Amino acid sequence: MDLKDWTLVLCVCTALSGNTLAAERTGNTTSERLVSATDEPHNWLHHHNTYDAQRYSRLDEINRGNVADLKVAWTYALGGTEGGGIWPIAGLEGTPLVEDGFMYAIDGWGVVTKIDVHGGRAKFVWRMDPATDKDWAGEIACCGIDNKGPALWGGLVLSHTLDGRLIATDKASGDIKWEAEVASPEIGETITAAPLIVKDMAITGVSGAEFGIRGWLEATDLNTGKRRWRRYTIPAPDEPGGDTWVDTHEAYKTGGGSTWVTGSYDAELDLIYWGVGNPGPDWDREYRPGDNLYSNSAIALDPASGEIKFHFQYTPNDPFDYDGVNELVLIDSEVDNVPRKMILHADRNGFLYAIDRTNGAFVYATPFVKRLNWTAGIDAQTGKPVDYDPEAKIQHYAGVAPSRAKPQSELMCPGAMGGKNWIPMAYHPGLGRLYIPVIESCGKISTSPVEEGGTNIPREWFTAGGITNPEVITGSLTVVDVKQGKVVHKLETRYPLLGGLLATAGNLVFSAMPDGDVIAYDAQTLQELWRFPTGSGIIAPVMSYAVDGKQFITVAVGFGGTMPKWWIDAVPGLENTNPSAMIFTFAL
Repeated sequence: MDLKDWTLVLCVCTALSGNTLAAERTGNTTSERLVSATDEPHNWLHHHNTYDAQRYSRLDEINRGNVADLKVAWTYALGGTEGGGIWPIAGLEGTPLVEDGFMYAIDGWGVVTKIDVHGGRAKFVWRMDPATDKDWAGEIACCGIDNKGPALWGGLVLSHTLDGRLIATDKASGDIKWEAEVASPEIGETITAAPLIVKDMAITGVSGAEFGIRGWLEATDLNTGKRRWRRYTIPAPDEPGGDTWVDTHEAYKTGGGSTWVTGSYDAELDLIYWGVGNPGPDWDREYRPGDNLYSNSAIALDPASGEIKFHFQYTPNDPFDYDGVNELVLIDSEVDNVPRKMILHADRNGFLYAIDRTNGAFVYATPFVKRLNWTAGIDAQTGKPVDYDPEAKIQHYAGVAPSRAKPQSELMCPGAMGGKNWIPMAYHPGLGRLYIPVIESCGKISTSPVEEGGTNIPREWFTAGGITNPEVITGSLTVVDVKQGKVVHKLETRYPLLGGLLATAGNLVFSAMPDGDVIAYDAQTLQELWRFPTGSGIIAPVMSYAVDGKQFITVAVGFGGTMPKWWIDAVPGLENTNPSAMIFTFAL
């Protein structure tokens, strides 16, 4: 056998060995791989790509020098637009996962589809339909028929359903291996967040604060499918934080505190970080006097027990529905030349917060919206609003919120959608810049007092009021230098940014608009470099993967959520946007 023949044999054996390794890895998503996801930039293994939630891709084949040549590589009709309950349509909010050439995508009803994306095309492999009860769950899905994504562990795909289940699907066959009832739709609980896999557990967050639930996080043992622990985010009177509910009618039992956006994890510190939403009822703060922990907070939990190690609260006794649930981005940087391990959180109240993730200490806060009038600012020492009164049971802030004495609010900025909603931001570690998808809005709230001593009715609204939108809602892509804690760019957009962001090593930032356009910007200047109209609204984040050495950009296209139902009159131009359920993938 000559040298050419031996070379051929070596190449074939190497290829077979590589394929075998890929097959073994695809069948076994280990905890070690999940911790070291940055070592596999061709894959997208977590909801936010990596545990730190930076939504940064280290792929750089597509860069600012060639992104103008980006074209559609393939599309795939995912389906799942049918409505249920109070919702006429279902949307796509999910981030697909990719592992070694196989994509796992999900629709709003929790239907998972596995797609072979080798060779720059899409080939159906299997579909898992959990047979979600559409009308039962859709009737109490506060904010649309949506599912933010699946997760991977071992040989399983883990996913949630709107009607409260955690489903474990065999990655190879698509067969359901087991399912666990986690949430209880009969009392107003639903699940829309992607699971967070930590060690051998799936951490589940719950939706439903607008139905008078008591929020929680729950850990499911992935070896058995059984509950490992549950941690309520609204404490009982005898628990730490329970003294921040100072009413006399057990308001904590209907205290809200939903956890409907996927958290983050620091394997070195062994801490889970999660955002907690608004207290309930949303707009009658006099029913629930006190700071109302742990609503509107970032909490750090021990994965072994679910014990809350520390917290940071943004808006105590929240009268605005400034849900503190938005994602928590973990970064290592410097502030005032001092190295800091930080959490970055762009809150619905319009401030970006930097918090020390080792102990919850406040680092800085900076406004990222154009208009903000609910407070005069943030105290540089405490991180609380400057008009927060620690001795008061009811917070009045700048006096724009409604009250029992004045049921109609003043014009409130940001509005009830918040300066940023659940839509994830992105961080570019090479540039030290954070990119925030901003909703520029102001609105009004009216309140209807809840009777003291009364109780909410399960599966009925428990908001104590409503919202109006007297002004047009727009948006912006806002950039913050994290070392300075200052806004360095703001690119105003016609529409609010409802599609999540992606930053890449090619010095690009990708965004998606509710009118259906996918856009690439220069990460340093925000100059628009590429735009593609998909033809339907987008409310999902952009992601990137590589297969066979080629980089791809992917986004799920499917208008839905709250925009078509509650906000459309305030966003002229979107009223004729049709829903769809397509995956668009682009490449050079």
